Amino acid sequence: MKRALLLLPALLAVLAGCGSNDAGPSDDESDKRALALTCLEDEKEIDARLEGEHSIVLNDDESGPRIKFFLTAAEAEGAAFRGEREGAEQIGAALLFVRPEVRDDEEDLLKEVEDCLADL
Repeated sequence: MKRALLLLPALLAVLAGCGSNDAGPSDDESDKRALALTCLEDEKEIDARLEGEHSIVLNDDESGPRIKFFLTAAEAEGAAFRGEREGAEQIGAALLFVRPEVRDDEEDLLKEVEDCLADL
């Protein structure tokens, strides 16, 4: 009985950490996608939104620039070997996908995005 009472606080602590947060990105420093979104929106004033569990879409344009995040830079690099990054620039643990022909008005946007990703 004493053993069960000793384990109860540990079990409650684990259960308290369970659950989901559908409200948006977290403040966790290891959440690169949330940090990038904050940089894009707050610092660079770029229209960006989360898409799925791993991506950010820029300027609400499905055919425009987007960012896909991986757990590590090595995993992002591995995507190249699997043929998953055609038309993308690897920046750390992220791939920045752009159109094959970058429009003149996108040059500055891409520079700002690269700055945010490089700071992660």
